[in-house]
Amino acid sequence: MFPKSRKRSSLFEVVTYTLPKLHTKKTWYVDFFCWDPADGKMRRKKYMLDSIASKSERKKRATEIIVNATNRLRQGWNPWAEVVSNRQYYKLAEVIDIYMRYIDKLLVTAVMKYKTVIDYKSRIKMLCEYNGSCYQPVIYMYQFDQSFISDFLDYILLDRDASPRTRNNYRTWLSAFCSWLLEKRFLLVNPCENIKALPEEQKFRSALTRQQLQSLRSYLEKKNKNYLLACQMEYYTFIRPDELSNIRVGDINLKDQKVFISSAISKNRRDGMVGLNDGICRLLIALDVLTKPSTYYLFGRDFRPSEEKADSRIFREGFMKVRKALNFPANLQFYSLKDSGIRDLANAEGIVIARDQARHADITTTNKYLKGDALTVHEETKHFDGVL
Repeated sequence: MFPKSRKRSSLFEVVTYTLPKLHTKKTWYVDFFCWDPADGKMRRKKYMLDSIASKSERKKRATEIIVNATNRLRQGWNPWAEVVSNRQYYKLAEVIDIYMRYIDKLLVTAVMKYKTVIDYKSRIKMLCEYNGSCYQPVIYMYQFDQSFISDFLDYILLDRDASPRTRNNYRTWLSAFCSWLLEKRFLLVNPCENIKALPEEQKFRSALTRQQLQSLRSYLEKKNKNYLLACQMEYYTFIRPDELSNIRVGDINLKDQKVFISSAISKNRRDGMVGLNDGICRLLIALDVLTKPSTYYLFGRDFRPSEEKADSRIFREGFMKVRKALNFPANLQFYSLKDSGIRDLANAEGIVIARDQARHADITTTNKYLKGDALTVHEETKHFDGVL
C-alpha cells in the first residue's frame, strides 16, 4: 500500500541538523540548528547555561547536553517536530494519495458504494483546497491536529455559509478519516474526538398528509402504475432509493410477502428482510412483474423490470413531475414517502415495528423521521392513574 520509492525520504528531509556546540563568550550556551518542517527552514535551538554559577559545572552540563542532543538527533529526533511514530513525518499530500487508492480499492471490491466514494473524494478535495489557502498549510501528518480540523469546520460553516448539518456531515467524515489515519499510525490520537456536533435545524423535507397521499395514489393509478409501485415500495418498505434501484425480481418472495435486501446493496452493509403489504403484492401481480427473469432489476427504465440497472435518480425525477402535476410544495420529495410511512406505521403498530421495518439499529434513529404531531405516545400513559 505504501510507495516503495519513498525510502523514508520525508524523514531525512525533516531531520536535517548541525551538531551541538558550546559557546563561552559573553554568555554560555549550547546551540544547534535543526530543520523546522512547519516553517520550511533551519531554526536554532539554544540551551542557556549562565544560571549555573561554577564554570566547571557549566562545562559538565554542556557536555551532557551535547552528548544527549547529538545521540537523539542521530536517532531521528527533531525538537520542532516531536512525534513518536516515523509515519507522522509523512506528508499530508502523500497520505491522501494513499487514502484515495485505498477507497478506490474498496469500491472495486464492493465494500464501499460508488456514491460514497464520490462523496469522500469531494470532501477530500475541499480539505486540500482549504489547506492550500492557509498561511501555514499542513505539510506533515503530525501537524494534522484538532486546531486544524476545527478551523476547517469553521471555514465550511462560516466562510462557505454552509448549514450546521453540512458542517456536521464534514465532521462525521473527518472522524472516519482520522480513525483510518489512527489505524495506519499516521496519527496517535483522533483529533475529532473533542469536536462536538452542532445543533441542526429542522430538515426541509416533510412527510405527506393523508390527503396528499390519497391524491398521489389516485393520480398514479391513472397515469403511471409502475411509478405507483415505486412510491408504494418507498412508503411501505422504507427501502432507500439507492437500494431500491438495486432490488431484483428474484429478491421478492410473494408467498411470504417479503423482500430481501442484500448486504452488497444495503447502506449498513448488512443483509435485511422487510415485509410487503397486501396492496404491494396485488400491484406486483397486476403489473405482471414476477413473471420476469429473477435477475432483472425491479425498476429499470420507465420503472419497469429491466435487464439494465437504472440510476436511483429516476425516483426523485419522477416525483418532481408528479409534484408539479399535483401542485405539491417543494418540501415534498420522493424520500418524503419514507417519512410518511414510518410515521403512519409507528402510529398504527408501534415504533418498534417501524424501527425493524426501517432496519434501524436504534429507536432514536426512527424518531428522527417523526416530527411534531407525528411523534408517538403509548396509549397506556393516557389512562395511567397515579398516586398524585
